[in-house]
Amino acid sequence: MSEKPIIVIGAGMCGLSTAIWLQRFGHAVTLLDKGAPGMGASYGNAGLLAQWAVAPVTSPTLWRDAPKLLLNPSSPLFMKWAYFPKLLPWLSQYLSHANDVATRRIVSNLIPILSDAVEQHKSLVRGTDLERWVCDSKFSYAYPSKAHFEADAYAWRMKKLAGFIPKVITGSDVQDCEPILGSRTQCLAVLEGQGHITNPGEYIAELTRYLAKNGGKFVQAEVRDFQKKDGHIYAVETDQGTFECSKAVITAGIWSKDLMRKLNLRVPLETERGYHIIFENPSEMPRDPMMVTTGKFGVNPMDMGLRCAGTVELGDHHAGPSKAPFSLLMHRTKEVFPNLSYSGTQQWMGFRPSTPDSVPLIGQLGHSGIYTGFGHQHVGLTAGPKTGRLIAQMISGQSPNIDMSAYAPERYVAL
Repeated sequence: MSEKPIIVIGAGMCGLSTAIWLQRFGHAVTLLDKGAPGMGASYGNAGLLAQWAVAPVTSPTLWRDAPKLLLNPSSPLFMKWAYFPKLLPWLSQYLSHANDVATRRIVSNLIPILSDAVEQHKSLVRGTDLERWVCDSKFSYAYPSKAHFEADAYAWRMKKLAGFIPKVITGSDVQDCEPILGSRTQCLAVLEGQGHITNPGEYIAELTRYLAKNGGKFVQAEVRDFQKKDGHIYAVETDQGTFECSKAVITAGIWSKDLMRKLNLRVPLETERGYHIIFENPSEMPRDPMMVTTGKFGVNPMDMGLRCAGTVELGDHHAGPSKAPFSLLMHRTKEVFPNLSYSGTQQWMGFRPSTPDSVPLIGQLGHSGIYTGFGHQHVGLTAGPKTGRLIAQMISGQSPNIDMSAYAPERYVAL
């Protein structure tokens, strides 16, 4: 065991997974977060283990579609226009990947960290009382018609590269499969062998308790600076004091951008702001999770109600929520589930940390002893356990069984 602990900064899915796997490899671990565990994007996500989410938003049609989506108030893409000038450098890099060659490269890089996500979550909790949170399920894409499904052919070709081939259901068979759906949905593309989490916030909370039970520490503290000697990390300064360490791992989602600045490093990380509405005490639930394609949001039957989560709003991670994405979620939910009634709603907005190439930064910053595990855009919950295991392997001197060069922070960080 290391003489000094490894400090993991950020108690979301990626951070907790990293801490638990480091612990299993024999390291002492201290987990830091300025808030309660899992209260960022790990709390408010759709709870989907999105193994199938290998096709990036930057498809070859984005150049054609983006202007129409931004100008259409009924589209699931929003912009905080006051932030647009600051977003332009990132956006230009992001759009440079909107071509077939880049898309296929991104898909090939996302497949290794996504396509076995259900098994990675099960491996994280196997033999513990947390197993109940990881549920097997089907997953369906709900389309207005088969023609809409066929118009999505490029994305399905990308999914096929990862082995995801849907069973297509049409007509009245759609309602036989999912009775909650109204007549506006005439096509389902169904994937077998998927999974979801029934309560992401409580899942994270229990993972934190599991870490502590096995000797790890969680400290609620805000990181203020890093101390290095001869180029190597040896302590982390916080508002709760200074914590010495042998290594540090930054897994703080979008807040990693601010932490990297403390190291005099600028990472092109921006926010895809995501929204969710929980319908409390719903009169009906879907049999399995689904994606409502007309609103680009996931639907998941959860312990606390029916969660509808998604949309993309490009903007600052320091700004509060907007009304329009909530309105769109409400409108589209009522369209696809016309008979749904409920006792009340809860609303939430959070920040998805996105890199220009839709691929996370996973690896060591030079030889500094500081590792990164952030930038997962909308698949942080999904890829967290795999990311954590990979980082733990690298720190422990084991060679991961995938090529890590595509995730290396050096591609964005000049060291």
